[in-house]
Amino acid sequence: MNNDILKSDLTYLKGVGPKRANVLAAELGIRNYEQMLSYFPFRYIDRTQFHKISDIQINETAVQLSGKIISIETLGKGRALRLSAVLQDETGSMELVWFRGIKWIKTKLVINKEYLVYGKPSKFGNKFNITHPEIDIVQEDIKLSSKLQAVYNSTEKLSKAGLTGKGIGYVFNTLLPQVSAVITENLNTDIVEKYGFISHKEAIEKIHQPINYSDIQKASNRLKYEEFFFIQLSLIEQNLIRKEQIPGIYFGVIGDKFNGFFNNNLPFTLTDAQKKVIKEIRNDFSTGKQMNRLLQGDVGSGKTLVALMTMLIANDNGYQATLMAPTEILAQQHFVSISKFLEGLNVNVELLTGSTKAANRRKLHADLESGLIDILIGTHALIEDKVKFNNLGYVVIDEQHRFGVQQRAKLWSKGKYIPHILVMTATPIPRTMAMTIYGDLDYSVIDELPPGRKPIQTYHYSDAKRIALFGFMKKQIALGRQVYIVYPLINESETLDLKDLQDGYESISRGFPKPEYQISVVHGKMKAKDKDIEMQRFKRGETNIMVATTVIEVGVDVANATIMVIENAERFGLSQLHQLRGRVGRGAEQSYCILMSSYKLSNEASMRLETMVRTNDGFEIAEADLKLRGPGDMEGTQQSGVLDLHIADIVKDEAILKQARVDALELLEKDPKLEFPANELLKIYYLKTKAAKTNWGRIS
Repeated sequence: MNNDILKSDLTYLKGVGPKRANVLAAELGIRNYEQMLSYFPFRYIDRTQFHKISDIQINETAVQLSGKIISIETLGKGRALRLSAVLQDETGSMELVWFRGIKWIKTKLVINKEYLVYGKPSKFGNKFNITHPEIDIVQEDIKLSSKLQAVYNSTEKLSKAGLTGKGIGYVFNTLLPQVSAVITENLNTDIVEKYGFISHKEAIEKIHQPINYSDIQKASNRLKYEEFFFIQLSLIEQNLIRKEQIPGIYFGVIGDKFNGFFNNNLPFTLTDAQKKVIKEIRNDFSTGKQMNRLLQGDVGSGKTLVALMTMLIANDNGYQATLMAPTEILAQQHFVSISKFLEGLNVNVELLTGSTKAANRRKLHADLESGLIDILIGTHALIEDKVKFNNLGYVVIDEQHRFGVQQRAKLWSKGKYIPHILVMTATPIPRTMAMTIYGDLDYSVIDELPPGRKPIQTYHYSDAKRIALFGFMKKQIALGRQVYIVYPLINESETLDLKDLQDGYESISRGFPKPEYQISVVHGKMKAKDKDIEMQRFKRGETNIMVATTVIEVGVDVANATIMVIENAERFGLSQLHQLRGRVGRGAEQSYCILMSSYKLSNEASMRLETMVRTNDGFEIAEADLKLRGPGDMEGTQQSGVLDLHIADIVKDEAILKQARVDALELLEKDPKLEFPANELLKIYYLKTKAAKTNWGRIS
């Protein structure tokens, strides 16, 4: 049978047809047989196991029922409108309820017809009901070779087309027999034998139509491994190709600019972690290969100093360097701190942002093009067509996930040669996430705080301790310290009982009256100019307290601020709480983070706040955040394109991911072009998947 059958359009598969094929394409991006095979079930129903209505208990996670619909009616009006149907079996009856898709569901329900119903029961009064259950007509003609029935994620449009969570499974009754003969192996024999894997063909068949739970386990282990393996193969190959084929500018000189700074201006002793990273970057500079490195470091760990010292190496070798930050505040902060670091040295540093005046901008453009500027710091303004470098050799991107792919690419295309690239992030990325998103980059971590920095003490309080908190804040202010108070909302919400910023400001004003205390207010709806005025007042120490929303998460660096109060802390994610906490502890004084919350907390919220109190380690917090929220919600990952996983999970399957990366690296070291006969089938599959998926999310 011709292998091209896998590319066949689903329109021609019996039971699908043009209408369903169009919905599958629109909703899931599935257009052909091969893509359909990779749409995996998310759970299985044991079709021999049914609950009786009279046996349902309050703690059931989900139940499967079989019975007849004996009544259907629409109840309520407006937002309270709902569809109610009564399901009856030989032991009793219960209500099924829908609040969405009422018209469509109503057309599918028939009195006295028998249905399979699946869902989580809840008790209302003395009776159980199921809200938005999965429901299918009992079909006697469906193949029952297995007691396990695969259930797939569906959507309202798919369900309307007859492709419900179970209905999609019926497609495989037709599809698998047609394609089974052409599903070939995609791993080499060594790997298959090493792990005792079943074949790729068996894995595909058993994942969709298992006979028992052992089938599911064997199939999922095999498919998870190969999914991770081919991702890692691609990432590692890109890294090797870049190092082999893309020439890099040779920075062999350590000259007056670097040595002048190191000997005369270095404000404090470098940490061992900073020394290690600078050494890694220096090694990259001297290889003649283009550097593409990710630098992770917690808030306040000294990434900017590392960036500066390595930019000075570029300058010593006759090249310009640039640092691009996502916000004007952060760019200005970098400019001020770097200018201060370089006082008295022959290094010309300039700032270019959207606020740079036209006359200054013209002079800056001319100086940049003539080579008078050594280091240019800026925002998105750096990528404008008018900005031309004389000899750009090194690009540093701060918080790179906040920039689009095209924006980044436009910046490093401004050099005569491909510049060395350092991307920095203060958002700690779990190692498993880094291996998946940034697996084609070299990887550096600063995991030490500079000397003199004290760990921030974190406490979790409820409203009962607010008076004591105010007393503590007043003692700190009396010592000359400053305080942040962060709120999740600007205006009062009708749906959420939160301490909003305006109400909070009034409360703080009563507790900290003028003229003894001065308060700044900053939120996202303010004009940029007004926001900057308030931030600068706080920075200069003219105000004691800054009442703000999360706009201060990035870009405000006030060493004198020692208290961070986060209201309704249960409403923030772990990563955001950690970023906010990082706004204090910037100086030598002891700093504090106070997490205020209500008494009633969900289990997840309690775990988040307990994690924050327990540790200041950003990487531990990132791991906990990943486990709580999953990779889909992690900041900045959507643009990467590599987290579009079909069956594997980087949290639950971390061990498989790590082993797959080790194996992929070992394979490419032995056979970089996949030319060994043993790797022939693997290469065919790999090239096919590469051609089908152009990944525009890579760093460079």
